[in-house]
Amino acid sequence: MGNIQSIVDAINGVVWGPITLILIVGTGIFLTLRLGFLQLRDLPYALKLTFSKSKKKDKDDKGDISHFQSLMTAMAATLGIGNMTGVASAILLGGVGALVWMWLAAFFGMATKYGEAILAVKYRTVNHKGEISGGPMYYIEKGLGWKWLAFLFALFGFLASFGIGNMTQSNTVAGSLQATFNVNPWITGFVLMVLTALVLLGGIKGIGRVTAIFVPFMALFYMSGGLIIILLNITEVPAAFAVIFEAAFNPEAVGGGAIGIAIRYGIARGVFSNEAGLGSAPIAAAAAKTDYPGRQALVSMTGTFLDTMIVCTITGLVIVMSGLHLQLGGDAAPVITGEAFESFLPGLGNYIVVFGIIFFAYSTIIGWSYYGEKCFGYIFGDRNTIYYKVIFCIVVMIGAGQSVQLVWDIADIFNGLMAIPNLIALCLLSGVIVSETNKFREVRKKEKEEEKKQKLAS
Repeated sequence: MGNIQSIVDAINGVVWGPITLILIVGTGIFLTLRLGFLQLRDLPYALKLTFSKSKKKDKDDKGDISHFQSLMTAMAATLGIGNMTGVASAILLGGVGALVWMWLAAFFGMATKYGEAILAVKYRTVNHKGEISGGPMYYIEKGLGWKWLAFLFALFGFLASFGIGNMTQSNTVAGSLQATFNVNPWITGFVLMVLTALVLLGGIKGIGRVTAIFVPFMALFYMSGGLIIILLNITEVPAAFAVIFEAAFNPEAVGGGAIGIAIRYGIARGVFSNEAGLGSAPIAAAAAKTDYPGRQALVSMTGTFLDTMIVCTITGLVIVMSGLHLQLGGDAAPVITGEAFESFLPGLGNYIVVFGIIFFAYSTIIGWSYYGEKCFGYIFGDRNTIYYKVIFCIVVMIGAGQSVQLVWDIADIFNGLMAIPNLIALCLLSGVIVSETNKFREVRKKEKEEEKKQKLAS
């Protein structure tokens, strides 16, 4: 087993090495420049589009679920334990300056997430059940004509869904409940299996309805705890930001390591957290009811902003203000967030994080079940996805009662391998992304003119 673990670790180091991280961030920078810093210009409208009740009726638009439900399905898979342990790991291994590089990666990642979604909607298709299917495998096949590369993406996505999107999540929930409430892991696994099965039986519409309620609740629950701590200690926030930015560009001055380490861990953990460039989120984006690919792409872009700029920042600030990162080593990542919350809210903080882990991990299971189902359907046919759902639910229970470090590491590899076909497609199809963006900008221009006329008329 030790030899296998060593081999897996070596492969993981290559897959998630500097070249892949440069490719991920480089694609984001490339698309940012081609789109004219769209994430700065259009973020306010994108947030309004996401959270406000649209006056436009979308019932006649092609798609299975609403803009908001699509985003929440993607956020269900994206918001996870990475927002807690991932941020903690970046700080412990790369220093507090890693947070700045995490933010920068997310900024450029917003353009990547936008590009993924616009292609997913443009090249989506309808299966025999009348349901929408889309994602990198479809825009690689239909946009580039490279079915072999599309197959590889679907294969990597299908395999990764059982690790990062399944066993590791149920195992984390089981471990937290056992440590906090002494609940038998197999009982936790069985309950998670049943809850997952009930949602999966409803298909994407059922997943969309559940995540539209569940995801905002869980995010607000965790964020509220962090914001309470920040507001109660608001005078310490400026100093925390000062330390973070100083460490990003001069880590030695605050007792950190080399700047390259801060960059590496900041970018790596940021990508793990928001999944920009991995190709997972566009699978959910493809199912959205929308009239133009650009409209849904703006909604999808907000996912990276909310995940990293908001949730990860809250986690990072609480840890930095607690000072625990100066006392603990890199292996303390799984517990430091809970201890940081507890240091500010004794008797309550740790429970906020424990329940946050439960909610986040379960939502990741739900979101990734849809990603894996669509990848499985692409390879084996949509008529056979019931077999995937059954196996996926059973694996949820198995994962809760196992030690799955090796499974996590192997899934990490497949997760990273997903990104390569997707990033190739994004770069080669960037002309299509720009073209669709320009089309939607013309539509928005006409919509604004119409809105002005209506205001004048009233």
